Parts: sequence; structure tokens; C-alpha cells
Amino acid sequence: MGLPTGGGLAANTLDHEHDFWHVTRSGLTGPRSLLDSRGTSMPGTSESVTYLIVDGENIDATLGNSVLERRPAPAERPRWERLREFARDTWQQPVKGLFFLNASGGVLPMPFVRALLSMDYRPIPLAGSFDQKVVDIGIQRTLQAIARRPGNVMLASHDGDFLPQLGELLLDGDRQVAVVGFKEFLNAGFAELPGLQIFDIEEDADCFTNVLPRVRIIDLESFDPERFL
Repeated sequence: MGLPTGGGLAANTLDHEHDFWHVTRSGLTGPRSLLDSRGTSMPGTSESVTYLIVDGENIDATLGNSVLERRPAPAERPRWERLREFARDTWQQPVKGLFFLNASGGVLPMPFVRALLSMDYRPIPLAGSFDQKVVDIGIQRTLQAIARRPGNVMLASHDGDFLPQLGELLLDGDRQVAVVGFKEFLNAGFAELPGLQIFDIEEDADCFTNVLPRVRIIDLESFDPERFL
């Protein structure tokens, strides 16, 4: 998992209007001390950073509407600390996790926010008018800002609205860029971006405790019968 678990893991569940406020809490990790407020390396350090951008609503909506076709049970929701660890281990860099929330209803889900902070994510609650896709707009602006500085990027989303920004990040050729989600539900445009790495949130990132009832083509080399017994 992405963070040390010396204190053990405890589940913290909160029902919210968007219904994805279930997380597994864990202890803090060290990378924050290496980064300044912009997420770049602090003076005197040589380490670069991976920006983990999480579109939580999109991941949860895909899980409920497309994978399960029902409301997910608590044990079926993502383990966000595992995603953070996966981002850290993939490119062997400290991670700056940015978790975008839709706060247009004027309510902050504080138990979930505190849990995210305990896992070293930075919650970014955004509010706007009813016709604005505030999370999408916020992530688009963030990706544009990252393009002006060094750093690798891993985006957790299935949404094709971010294709232009990911394409821009890939242009310089000096950074690693990836998208993570349920592969069978990713926007088809992701596969057309040269150099974009694509990871499965269940198979690659191991973000779920229980095997999800997904029906998809499995490569024989990666087939593990134990997962289905």
C-alpha cells in the first residue's frame, strides 16, 4: 500500500450526495517534506515529483454505473492509499496527490477530507454554477499548470475531456504521463496519444480488496485462477 501502516488501517465511511466518500485511512508518508508548495523539488534535493491527479467522482461513477451497475458496497470502493503507492512505485518518485472534489453544493465532507489528508493527499474542493463541470475544469487548469514545470503525471479518470492537456504534457518528451482507470471504460482517445501509459486501477494498481465482477479479455500470461476461486 502507498503509506506506512504501523498504526493499522481503519475504514471511514461517509455517505454524500455523490456517494463516493468511502476510504481506508492510513498513516502519513515522507515525500511531502521533499516538496515545496508547488510540488517541485525543494532546494538542496535532487528528486523530482509525480503529480497524482484524482477525478474521484469519475472513478466512482464508472465503478457504480458501468462495473457494478449498482451502488458500491464499502468493501467494493477504491483504496485510495494503494493508488498513491502505485503512483510512487511506478516511477520511483515522491508523489503529490491532488484529489478533486465537487463542493458546489456548499458542503464539505469533512470526515473524507480528513482521511485524504491523513493519506497525504491534498483535497481540492471546487464550487461553481450548476452548469459548470467544476472538477473537470479544475483538473484541466491543473494539467495546464503542470505543463509549465517539470514532473511526471498520473491521472485517475476515464474522461476524454482531458485529452488536449495530456497531449500537451507528452509533447516535450521529458516526462512520464499515464492514465489509470478501468481499461475497458477509458475514453478511446487515450489509446491514440503516443507515449501515454495506460494502467488498470484494479489489476495494475491493486486498489480494490475484493475482485470486481468485470467481464473483459484477460491476457493468458497475467491470468491468475486463484482470483476467481
